[in-house]
Amino acid sequence: MSATFLEARPVDTDWIGWLKRELAPTPAREIRTAIIVGGAVLCVIISMALQVPELSVSAYMVFFVSKETKFLTKLTGLLGLIGATIGIGTTLLLYKFTYGHPELRIPGMAIALFLGMYVSRIFVLGPLGFLIGFVVAVSQSVGEEIPSPELLVRGLLWLWVAIVYGAAVTVVLNLLFLPDGAGPAAHPPKPKGSEPDGRGLFVPDAFTNPAHVHFALKVTFAAMFCYIFYSAIDWSGIHTALITCTFIALESTEATLYKGTLRIVGCVIGGALALFSIVFLMPHMETIASLVVLVACAAAIAGWVATGSERISYAGLQLAFAFFYSVFQGYAPDTDLDNVRNRVVGILFGLIVTGLVFQYIWPERASQRNSK
Repeated sequence: MSATFLEARPVDTDWIGWLKRELAPTPAREIRTAIIVGGAVLCVIISMALQVPELSVSAYMVFFVSKETKFLTKLTGLLGLIGATIGIGTTLLLYKFTYGHPELRIPGMAIALFLGMYVSRIFVLGPLGFLIGFVVAVSQSVGEEIPSPELLVRGLLWLWVAIVYGAAVTVVLNLLFLPDGAGPAAHPPKPKGSEPDGRGLFVPDAFTNPAHVHFALKVTFAAMFCYIFYSAIDWSGIHTALITCTFIALESTEATLYKGTLRIVGCVIGGALALFSIVFLMPHMETIASLVVLVACAAAIAGWVATGSERISYAGLQLAFAFFYSVFQGYAPDTDLDNVRNRVVGILFGLIVTGLVFQYIWPERASQRNSK
């Protein structure tokens, strides 16, 4: 994916023309965007009507799972289900020993992150290992905010429900409405680290290339630094910093910084849309229908960008992430702007920390990887 991101960057100065080309309509893009909008709207209706918690997670899963083809969408949904189940099951087991004991919980988070990022580099199905480590680390990071173990278990189980049903809705809609030949992947997904040789579960240099360990250590250091910092200053609202450190990390420094730029752009646009909605629209919303219209408009904008090429698609995912996590604050209209501020500050802080770490600690250049 590093190579893809480096190839994706515009090489000329005609940014307006480049942006027009990237946002140009295609039949496949229109269909995929319509599917994403339908999935987001269905998640809003289901969660609001049945009062399923974590609506922002369910709505975001529509963007995360939806891919170019039916096969990739099914595979992503299956990996998401397996990863979320194993991750939440593991964190529930760890809480038997770490709940109320930060001296155990914090090292446990670091170990889970390291193993998840390391496996994402050496395993052919790297995203599965990443997802398990990510779920364990993030769920462990919120443990001290929950007043009782019962509420903690309940919250984690509801989180599993939100992930699974959001992914299921997305898979079903894609199987029903996505044409078989729509949108072939321009760059087939590659496991992080190296190409697999087709003879096993691990990439060829899985246990001989020290860059895999270095990568996992860098991501773990950046994420844990953010966690310890916002915990020390008692500002847990910027916990998106930890999420940012893990999600923008790629093999090379250049690719990571480029992906971070896309995240900044998506975050700023999504945060601005959320701010406008909370200030001018949410106070006048009294029914699910009005919320559905708002979500459909935001999902259409984010979906159109997310269904583009590798050059801009990640910005669409982050636009949706920032918007959903800022707007969905309960089952009733909420005009609290602190959530928007905290999400944006957390993402920007995570970008800065990750950029500095990847720039100065074991910097891994794409040219060095290609020469090996």
